Amino acid sequence: MKFLRNLLASILGFFISLFILFCFFLLIAAVAGGEEEIIVKQNSVLELDLAKQIKDYAPKDTSPIAQALDLADEKLSLNKILNAIDNAQLDDNIKGISIKTNAVGAGMAQTQAIRKKLEEFKESGKFIYAYNDVYSQKNYYLSSVADSIFLNPVGQIEFSGLSSEILYYKDFEDKYGVKMEVVRHGKYKSAVEPFLENKMSDANREQITSFLSSIWSEFTSNISKSRNISVEQLNTIADNSEGRNADLALKNKLIDGVIYQDQYDEKLKNVVDSKPNTISLEDYIKSGKGRISSTAKDKIAVIYAQGEIMYGEGNEDVIGQGMINRAIKKAVKDKRVKAIVLRVNSPGGSALASELIWRELELAKKEKPLIVSMGNLAASGGYYIACNADLIVAEPTTITGSIGVFGALPNAYELSKKMGINAEQVSTNKSASYSLFEPMDKKFYDVTKEGVEQIYTTFVNRVATGRKMTFEKVDAIAQGRVWSGKEALENGLVDELGGLQDAINIAVQYAEVKDYRIRNFPNYKKDIKDMLNFSPFGKVNKEEIIKEAIGSENYELFNQINRFKNMEGIQARMPYILQIK
Repeated sequence: MKFLRNLLASILGFFISLFILFCFFLLIAAVAGGEEEIIVKQNSVLELDLAKQIKDYAPKDTSPIAQALDLADEKLSLNKILNAIDNAQLDDNIKGISIKTNAVGAGMAQTQAIRKKLEEFKESGKFIYAYNDVYSQKNYYLSSVADSIFLNPVGQIEFSGLSSEILYYKDFEDKYGVKMEVVRHGKYKSAVEPFLENKMSDANREQITSFLSSIWSEFTSNISKSRNISVEQLNTIADNSEGRNADLALKNKLIDGVIYQDQYDEKLKNVVDSKPNTISLEDYIKSGKGRISSTAKDKIAVIYAQGEIMYGEGNEDVIGQGMINRAIKKAVKDKRVKAIVLRVNSPGGSALASELIWRELELAKKEKPLIVSMGNLAASGGYYIACNADLIVAEPTTITGSIGVFGALPNAYELSKKMGINAEQVSTNKSASYSLFEPMDKKFYDVTKEGVEQIYTTFVNRVATGRKMTFEKVDAIAQGRVWSGKEALENGLVDELGGLQDAINIAVQYAEVKDYRIRNFPNYKKDIKDMLNFSPFGKVNKEEIIKEAIGSENYELFNQINRFKNMEGIQARMPYILQIK
């Protein structure tokens, strides 16, 4: 017995020592890895590198473990980027901005918001230059705001208009005997069309053409104004790919010079009248310039709803009614919060979770003004939670609408037959049921269809009440159809065009306050399991490992399949995985 007691004491002592040693190493890592103070020097040029993923709201992980082990996700926050450009406009040490990024990790509406902020920066009289070896179309759209754009002599500009590609699986399903059983409402609700057809329907082609044309019109009109090139000429350039090399790009006035990197650095030196001190956007934000300081007592709450909508708690990447509704309640309870701005960036998802969030917002609206700001996407469930606001603001390039619902279940009946598998069921009652290995029977279809129709009717009624429209009018522009923000303004789904700051300004007017500060919600916290979820290969999570192994495009295809696998219940979701190129 004494031996066993001593053995247990030794084991316990070992683990206690191991824990103390782990804490000791964390302390050393935290001290050694402490960030040194960043000073913005005189004659500085702010360099914009936007290649990392940009989220509407990406709060810094302040946990000591994440900081000590450098486990924080690599992403940029849109609100901090916009604040940094605002601060740079008034910062005497910042002489200008250099846009030098290989890619733009932002969506269409986010990119437009950054571009607008850069236009405001130019009003200060400070310069903006841009340089790159190769400009993607989105990168060129952003960079076209610059006073001067330069390109490497062997570089090119991808300027060929917008396109979208959708994969269709009907023939694949027929060949291998695995398919999706679908129940839907809305002739435009094409989230499930790829599983029902082997080519694009006329209705789907109509809506994609419409919103792509609307977004392209916004792109070309913005570029036309900045570059003094007519929209007609820009379309000719796009039709003939006349930015495909540096000489053609210069001839067509897409750029102002063909130079090498060292020559670009010399131009920056000349415009600053001395050797410039280049400071990266991330360092500028770390210096404290990623926030707008205010001592005001009154607050405007900005609640970020970003990601797919799923029933449950939610996190930084997924909208769950648990986390969002707590944030709404906190904003309502805080007496210093005078108005709420809901920032929506979502393709939709669970209809049930959307309804629960809608209800909490409906209660909040009775207490305080509620304004919605739409980001890249506010579609289907994303529009569901936005529709009851006092006022809705969207970017012209926002994808919104998609008022429709569907249900989809995988079915492997034909595959099981080919493999010689037979499924037999025993039940105590005759209620409608579904099996992966049997065809969907009429009774189950009828019950599911009834649920889809009920949720669609509820969805349309929510929109009709929130937008002060008749059911029939909403139904006419619903049916699952997707619209650009510009189109949504014309058909009454949004009230104004603009960005997050415009929505905040409107909220300030509704609240009748003069001085205010922003309070961001929700508070995202990671538990120890999440923070230590890394591999010995240096990747933070399994998604990063898969992405690196199979490539970005294949990862998107993998994600599409994974999304359908994880769907539970009836969905109010974007009609397809939208990839605009």
